[in-house]
Amino acid sequence: MSLLNNLEHPTDARIWRGDLPVYHRYTAGVAGEKFLRALKDQGAVYGTRCPTCGYVYVPARLYCERDATHLDDSTWAPVGPAGALVSFSAVWVDLDGKRLDAPQWVGLVRLKGASSVLMHYLQTPTGALHAGMTVQAVLKPANERVGSITDIAYFKPL
Repeated sequence: MSLLNNLEHPTDARIWRGDLPVYHRYTAGVAGEKFLRALKDQGAVYGTRCPTCGYVYVPARLYCERDATHLDDSTWAPVGPAGALVSFSAVWVDLDGKRLDAPQWVGLVRLKGASSVLMHYLQTPTGALHAGMTVQAVLKPANERVGSITDIAYFKPL
């Protein structure tokens, strides 16, 4: 059976064991790079406001997902750094699936001036969270920022 044959029965599928070298580079895209550069260089969070429907995207986008309007440089606007905690959850496993001794808290934050929400880590004493509370972004020191969403270290209650 060649690679171009169509399978008529699932049992005809075969396994090929081996390694395929795959090299890739993730890019944040035009809007993502501008968003991350502002976070790194200015310590500021920017969104893009759709001139047609008024929706403000954070992180910034190049096109409005609601009406396909192109969002150019004139649509960029600062948001936050404070906002409302919309929802939150305790995370008991790390990225490798290992159980944590204590939970990490994550939340959905709608920054002031934004329509969309941003998911990020929360720093708070256990039991001190509630939906609707005001939280603020805490940035890493300028010399530690690398141009990543993790340049926001966490959100803390105000």
